[in-house]
Amino acid sequence: MQLLTETIAKIAPLDWAAMEAARRRLDELTKPRGSLGLLEEIAVRLAGMAGEPMPAIGRKVVILMAADHGVAEEGVSAYPQEVTRQMLLNFARGGAGINVLARHVGAEVVVVDIGVRGRVAHPAILDRKVREGTANIANGPAMTREEAIAAIEVGIEIARQTIGRNDSSGLALLATGEMGIGNTTAATAVLAAFSGFPVARLVGPGTGLDEEGVRQKAKVIRRALEINRPDPRDGLEVLAKLGGLEIAGLVGCVLAAAAARTPVLLDGFISGAAALVAARLAPQCLDYVFASHLSAEPGHRVMLEMMGLRPLLALDLRLGEGTGAVLAMPIIEAATKIIKEMATFTEAGVSGPAMS
Repeated sequence: MQLLTETIAKIAPLDWAAMEAARRRLDELTKPRGSLGLLEEIAVRLAGMAGEPMPAIGRKVVILMAADHGVAEEGVSAYPQEVTRQMLLNFARGGAGINVLARHVGAEVVVVDIGVRGRVAHPAILDRKVREGTANIANGPAMTREEAIAAIEVGIEIARQTIGRNDSSGLALLATGEMGIGNTTAATAVLAAFSGFPVARLVGPGTGLDEEGVRQKAKVIRRALEINRPDPRDGLEVLAKLGGLEIAGLVGCVLAAAAARTPVLLDGFISGAAALVAARLAPQCLDYVFASHLSAEPGHRVMLEMMGLRPLLALDLRLGEGTGAVLAMPIIEAATKIIKEMATFTEAGVSGPAMS
């Protein structure tokens, strides 16, 4: 608990002076004011993180947390649970979708076993297993409060180590990734607990369930909420009773990134659930969070609206793994290059806007 408490205490507001300086420079660039829209907002927020008006991006990393879910035994996924373990090796060998897209944008993939059932031995997999999967949330809590905290602290440690390996060329850019059969069920339960919205409004097909499968999934989630009755004011309780170990690990990643003044790109629905928990523990952390895309999962829009986050992409993605987050990395980098490399009216010898 000490590491979690210390990390939350280190989360500070963005640097207002650096943001104002960034805004002034953006207004002086050879373009109409505000014409680059959200790209300008990104640049200003990055300036606030870096503490300087012309920030840069250094090392790019996606942290992929993998864990199993006891609720998978309720038939809430189109895939069997052993796929989690099998995909873990696929990530380690570089053959998954996230590996392809990370190579495309020049990002590293850090693969973490935080709760996969069974041993998965590979030198490219970090073994930080808290327990072998969660319990079935349809019958009781997913894990103990202590296990949830331990998993969060695993995420904090890995994010800290990752950020610490960054060079001095600019801000590290972290992306959140995950794998775990049954985890859209856990994420939907977490969202339902925090939002109070009807499960039917939030539940989606996940890995590709048919209509009957979605109805079964909704039934299981309602049962989990009735049995566990988590207090939505207590983020740790919601996480422990309904969440997953990989979700908890990503909570830690978000908090550690914010404490280190480092931007973090959320992937989709599962990462969004982690950010919801992180925001309950430390609302200021959302200053350091970007939403990479709008997932095809129906509850994802609700999540983003609750956090006041605007997605950068809308590609109907629902793979997870961090795929949407790495696709958005070039947009974040582009924002820094605009503010740093684009000429001002004075530098370019171009007439500025006429003053009224």
